[in-house]
This record gives sequence, structure tokens and C-alpha cells, in this order.
Amino acid sequence: MKISTALLVLAAGASMAGTAGAADIVGNPKAAPNKIEMCIGCHGIPEYKGSFPEVYRVPKIGGQSAKYIEAALHAYKKGDRNHPSMHGIAASLSDQDIADIAAYYSQQTPSK
Repeated sequence: MKISTALLVLAAGASMAGTAGAADIVGNPKAAPNKIEMCIGCHGIPEYKGSFPEVYRVPKIGGQSAKYIEAALHAYKKGDRNHPSMHGIAASLSDQDIADIAAYYSQQTPSK
């Protein structure tokens, strides 16, 4: 019984350590220019409308909150937000990539 309790404590600690590590990631906007090529093709075009999977207005992300961008990219990565192109892009990004991209776009001047 003591071994089971010890294993549970170790498993819980390891789980919390993984969460703390992800929370410790700090975005570096200077590291993002190599990572945003996939973004600017849609999000960098004024009034752009995408046509996959349906026609929609692509939002401008410059000036958006870093926390919002990170949350959105993680949701696309997990499949909680449904858009095939964004899922594919987000799935290819590491947590550090996501933080860097979010930091970069949050420092941009919002476009109309």
C-alpha cells in the first residue's frame, strides 16, 4: 500500500512539473521572424478571405493579446478549434514556437 501511495505522489509531482515547465516558457519576439512565414500568407493580407474549408474573413492578428494568440494556437493544435489548415500549422509548432509567435504579433500595431 505504501508503494502505491508513493507512486501516486511521484506521478502527480511529475504531472505538475510538466505543467510548470510549459508555464515557464517565455515568448521571444526576436525569435519569431523565422517562424511566421506560415502566418503572413493569410493573416498578413488586408481584407483577405480564405476559401478552405469555406469562405471566411481571415482575422488580422497584429496587436492581439499574446495570451489570446497562444490559447488559440494551442486550441487549434489540440483540435479544440476546428479549422484544418490552422490545425496542421499549429500541430507543427512547439510550445516555444507558439510563445515566440504570440509575443511577436502582440507587439505589432493592430491593422484595420
